[in-house]
Amino acid sequence: MSERGLMPEPGYLAAQMEKMSELFEGMLPEFEVLEYEPLIDSSNLTPDHWQQIAQDIKSNYHRFDGFVVLHGTDSMAYTSSILPFMLEGLNKSVVVTGAQLPLGQVRNDARENLKTAMMLAAGYHIPEVTLFFGEVLLRGCRATKSSATKLDAFESPNYPVLGSVETNIEIFNRRIRFPETADDKLTVHQIKPVEIATFRLFPGMSIDVLKNVLLRPLKALIIESYGVGNGPADNPRFIEAIQSAVDDGIVIVNCTQCGHGCVAQTSYATGTALSDAGVVSGRDMTVEAAIAKLYYLFSRDLSVSEIRNSVPQDLVGELTEQSSN
Repeated sequence: MSERGLMPEPGYLAAQMEKMSELFEGMLPEFEVLEYEPLIDSSNLTPDHWQQIAQDIKSNYHRFDGFVVLHGTDSMAYTSSILPFMLEGLNKSVVVTGAQLPLGQVRNDARENLKTAMMLAAGYHIPEVTLFFGEVLLRGCRATKSSATKLDAFESPNYPVLGSVETNIEIFNRRIRFPETADDKLTVHQIKPVEIATFRLFPGMSIDVLKNVLLRPLKALIIESYGVGNGPADNPRFIEAIQSAVDDGIVIVNCTQCGHGCVAQTSYATGTALSDAGVVSGRDMTVEAAIAKLYYLFSRDLSVSEIRNSVPQDLVGELTEQSSN
């Protein structure tokens, strides 16, 4: 705590952990702490920090059984969504966690989140990027922050939890993505700067504002649509703005603004109009996962057509693909 509110302080974490005797009495795995310089509030996160985290995991990959990424909650779901795309061939646990209440406060959720994340990372074979918070272990690219104040602040709206932590730790192995090969060869994909934006639909929205958002250098737009992927199809200026942007090579992805559920663009005529204009369904991805996926796809120097075709495909467990029937 500072005069301006809570803020990062170098050395504070290590000092607090030194006071946790259970960390050093053989009840938890051996560990090392890597503290970044400068420390940042997670609201100041940039893609450069993702690159740093991913590279540090690769550099230390063969030294440790697993990795815990301690992260502020504000942008935690973005980091847990991008890392699965960046860490190709991951065959060890990477657990992202944090707390709503700081470790140094008398009442806090940080101690248990930290200790449990360490146990999960070192003691279980969960070869994914996961997010642990409260009492649940979530697939990282399915997680979203759902509460600013509750201690169970994260949820996975469209995929079941990978584990439940109450009096016992229960892992649901059938829900985990295991690699096809176990060669322990980890590849880190670079993430390049990409001009991405989001636009939430609402009654009375300005089409002029939408058209300004769709101007270059924009490369991709995520529309947060109504329900199962609907928009104001009776507004010709709206459809014209979307169609013009698609024709100009901008990738437009449709994600529902609902907390749960899946985009099905052809269920209603208002959704079919978006599909006809070239909008790509984001299926049941979270907005965080859609942003992460677009970063990854554009960083691979794919063509616009290849990116559009890849968006509705399941790459790292981030969405549920449409069934053949």
